[in-house]
Amino acid sequence: MAAYISGEKAAFRELFQRYTPLLQRAMARDLRSPEEANDLVQQTFLHLHRSRNDFEPGRKLKPWIFTIALNLKREYFRRSKRRHETSLDDERTAEPFEGPRGQERSDAARETARALAALPAEHREVIELHWFGGLSFPEVAEAVGSTVAAVKVRAHRGYVALRARLGDDSPNPDQLEVKPSTEGLH
Repeated sequence: MAAYISGEKAAFRELFQRYTPLLQRAMARDLRSPEEANDLVQQTFLHLHRSRNDFEPGRKLKPWIFTIALNLKREYFRRSKRRHETSLDDERTAEPFEGPRGQERSDAARETARALAALPAEHREVIELHWFGGLSFPEVAEAVGSTVAAVKVRAHRGYVALRARLGDDSPNPDQLEVKPSTEGLH
C-alpha cells in the first residue's frame, strides 16, 4: 500500500490480485448473483484508490480494505431493501465460489449458506470475515469498529445458532464444564 501511495502503478495491480479473491468470497454471501459481488469488489477498489492518502502507514491493510467493502455491502443492502425484498429461501442466493465437488457437498454448502443467511447480521458479519474472509479476530474487530471481546462473543453466539440451525446440538468440547469429583472427600 505504501508503494501504491507513493505512485507505483504496479502496486495497485498487486493489491487487486491479492485481495480480489478474498473480497469476492466475502461479497458473494447474501447476494443474488456473482455480478453483484464483482460490482461491489470493483467499488471497493475505487474507494481504496480515492481514499489511498487517508491510509495510515503502519496500519494493516486487510482490515482497512474489508471495512471499505463491508460499508459498501451495507449501503447496497440499505438501497436494495428500499426497492424490494428477497426471501431467504430464494434458490438464487449466492453460494461461495467453489467448483463442483459432488451433490452431497453442494447440498451441504447450500444448507449452510441458508443457515448463515438466517443469522442476525452482526453474527453473520463476524463469521464471514473471520471464517470465510480469513481475518483474525483483532482484524475483524477493527473492520467492524468493535472490540475483540465483543467480536468473539458475536462469533460464538453465531456459531451456536448456526449449529442449532444445522441440527448439530452436540455441545462444543471447549464449552463443557468439568466439575471436580467429590468422591472420597467425605
